[in-house]
Amino acid sequence: MALAEDLAKQQKSISVAEFFEKNKHLLGFDSPVRGIITTIKEAVDNALDACEEAEVLPDIFVSVRKVSPDAYRVAVEDNGPGIVPENVPYVFGKLLYGSRFHQIRQSRGQQGIGISAAVLYAQLTTGTPAAVVSRTSAKVPAHRFSLMIQTETNEPQVLEHEEVAWDRTHGTRIELEFTSSLAARKRLIDYLKYTAVVNPHARIRVEIDGEATTFERVSDEVIRSPQAIKPHPHGIELGTLKRMAAAMPDVTLEDFLVESFSRVGKKTAEEIAGAAGLPHRARMRDFGAEAQKALLAAMQSVHVPAPPMSQCLSPIGEELITQGLEKEFQLDFVKARTRPPSVFSGHPFVVEAAIGYGGKLTSDGTAQVMRFANRVPLIYQQGACAVTNAVSNVNWKNYGLSQAGLPNGPVLILVHVASTNVPFTSESKDAVASIPEVEKEITLALQDLGRELKAYLSRRDRNRQQEDRARAVCAVMPAIAEKVAEIVERPVPDISAIEGRIMRRLVARKSVRDGRVQIDVQNHTHTDLALVIYDISSDAGEGAEPKPDFVSDLDGEFTRVWNCALGPGEGWHAAYPGRGGGMLDVRGVDEAKKVVMHL
Repeated sequence: MALAEDLAKQQKSISVAEFFEKNKHLLGFDSPVRGIITTIKEAVDNALDACEEAEVLPDIFVSVRKVSPDAYRVAVEDNGPGIVPENVPYVFGKLLYGSRFHQIRQSRGQQGIGISAAVLYAQLTTGTPAAVVSRTSAKVPAHRFSLMIQTETNEPQVLEHEEVAWDRTHGTRIELEFTSSLAARKRLIDYLKYTAVVNPHARIRVEIDGEATTFERVSDEVIRSPQAIKPHPHGIELGTLKRMAAAMPDVTLEDFLVESFSRVGKKTAEEIAGAAGLPHRARMRDFGAEAQKALLAAMQSVHVPAPPMSQCLSPIGEELITQGLEKEFQLDFVKARTRPPSVFSGHPFVVEAAIGYGGKLTSDGTAQVMRFANRVPLIYQQGACAVTNAVSNVNWKNYGLSQAGLPNGPVLILVHVASTNVPFTSESKDAVASIPEVEKEITLALQDLGRELKAYLSRRDRNRQQEDRARAVCAVMPAIAEKVAEIVERPVPDISAIEGRIMRRLVARKSVRDGRVQIDVQNHTHTDLALVIYDISSDAGEGAEPKPDFVSDLDGEFTRVWNCALGPGEGWHAAYPGRGGGMLDVRGVDEAKKVVMHL
């Protein structure tokens, strides 16, 4: 008995802030390197959500500044609607405080943990309070707060509060100082770059120790903010059902089902009541635990149409995904797909995917996989994510790519899962859990894109074959003409008409004769062409005829540029003293319709 009494004296409740203080790894603050990325992620997510709810184009500023050998000061500023002064301490100084937890709609943040967890991490590592400035309108002053979290009670502690001058008419700025490292600087830049890809309506400016980078928006269209919907009968659990029933004791079962759940009308409500063996006119207070269990089973078994997806979800869209990728990556090929909405366990979701090939992507190693959930990049735990598993399980060899798990080559694969309840594997929201319905939709989207990629690669290979044949013809025919003319002792004939019938392309040749570089361009197409001709070599090219429109010298390498217009069958010629070599290129004509040769 004495032991039990001693143990009883030691037992006490703990606050949620105390719990996360000792288990900060659950929220993504498991190391100084990762802490800085998680902090910026949470602040940027909040900024984007706020701007979308206010229907303004996001303009976000991120600053990372080293203030001591092992401490950094991070600031994130947005042009959102701001926060009323009374709520600022709770938004940033109280865990599990937010506006989205009880709403069933797509959003980046939901639990009300992220940014307050960053405040907690800052005060744990440096003891420095968070500084918050917020303004809701040009008609009212900005308010500046200095605050911390009282971990014993999970309540905010306001150290300072004052009105200040601020150049923004509305918005919020938070500054945090904590022990960290910029060893993951590239990963931080990649996170912001990926955020810009899936949020093409946002402009993000970044300053890291004085080095500035800007990710410009590619769309001036304000995206529609998702609207909250009622819960779906297939996504309800017994505890939730009991709580909802207790809140409406005097309502009939029929009215309870119709008013509390989406896609349930009177006919469906009567069907559910019949399947449960319960009178649909009875009051909710008349049903005990067994009746509620029967009601839940009936709700799961009766067919109910899917939730109103267009209302609660906000997918990016194929066009904007493509524009975002083309802005941040130089690709030869890019396609995107948005799958039709689907449902898992009563939760609506949409899968979007894109694939890019070539350009400046590295050709060595495996494909670059970009994972997103509700427009938020997933940077960590790639191997534990259902997205990665789905990509690996696709047979990419069928689509012209080599594969060892992930596909190989200059390939970029993007997958975005948008849902009212993304099934993450943990509170840190680093990876999507393996849900069969979600994995199926990802696979179908990737297979569709794989077919598009295969068609592109086939066209590219055919064009290469045609170009190789064209090069062979262009290289051989002049030599044959010269030999024939020599044999018959006649002048070398003009073979341009024959070339034109065979080639039907623009042909550009660069050669050296008697110490002079010769550039010949012949238009064998049926269209008028406005061309820009680039010639780069170590030759100074003085006395070139015709005179170039532009000449530059960079470390002994000269660039000459001519502009010319050629009609069908017309040609252009330039010459200058030199040894040749270097590079010749012609712009203003489709790549598939030109042949450039160095003879």
